[in-house]
Amino acid sequence: MSTQERMPSYGGQALIEGVLMRGARYVAAAFRAPNGEIIIKSEPLGKIYTSPVRKWPFLRGLILLWDALGLGIQYLTFSANIQGDEEEKIEGPKLYLTLGLSMGIAILIFFVAPSAIAHLFENWLKLSTWWGSVIEGVVRLAVLIGYVWGIGKMPEIRRVYQYHGAEHKTINAFEAGIELTPENVQACSREHPRCGTAFLLTLVLLSIVVFSLLGPLPIFWRLASRILLIPPLAGVAYEIIKFTANNLTNPIIKFLIRPNLAMQSLTTAEPDLPMLEVSIAAFNRMYALENQEMSLQNASVAAKQEGAAV
Repeated sequence: MSTQERMPSYGGQALIEGVLMRGARYVAAAFRAPNGEIIIKSEPLGKIYTSPVRKWPFLRGLILLWDALGLGIQYLTFSANIQGDEEEKIEGPKLYLTLGLSMGIAILIFFVAPSAIAHLFENWLKLSTWWGSVIEGVVRLAVLIGYVWGIGKMPEIRRVYQYHGAEHKTINAFEAGIELTPENVQACSREHPRCGTAFLLTLVLLSIVVFSLLGPLPIFWRLASRILLIPPLAGVAYEIIKFTANNLTNPIIKFLIRPNLAMQSLTTAEPDLPMLEVSIAAFNRMYALENQEMSLQNASVAAKQEGAAV
């Protein structure tokens, strides 16, 4: 299998003073500890990544995104605990309460609140449902952009954005066949078409279209639909991102993904060389485990073929 064919399997995520890299079968994360040491943690991915489900359109997006969310939260918590004192560690009931509240607030801010605001404008200005959906979409998009821009002004989040840039640069360097050294990777782009930021923007734009097609709804069902339709919309958004990432040579696709790439200017920042060193360490560990797994599989297949021939 060529390197190009394996590219869609490689992704990552910025952590607190660290980077997570995910392959087809393994995940690895590297963290810069307070003492300056690079700590690397790795493990096999769940069986869902190699099961037949990953070939089912729309459903695969939901399952893989849910698993990636859980994986990301697990390593994000681990990275936070590395940086904090023993008393500041997030674990047990405190962790689940924090995650539950964060998820609820995110749904309220990005999906429910824009719909409620649009409903008020509809009644106030006597607008049609279609125009109300457009206002809702514009508000949701403005909230998303304002949020990622605003939190990026915080020094701690700014560093996370820098690690996000390091993750993109590292993957871009690998895909371009460039030797992974901090100096080489520094020259690569911070933009990447498979970024989670692109997924979020696609989800928001898709919601504008779908919600406008629902027609007039009582306020309760209008707000409820914004929550209930998140999973299927996420599944469709995943397929769109997957399709565009696989057809980047198409000029139309290049034009369509420009907003996604532009959005990444808000969620990534230029990393320094020590950050790139962390990102490269995570990628190298993941890639070594992937190659080791591939070698074992090839050896197993060769042994079976040799046994069959005898």
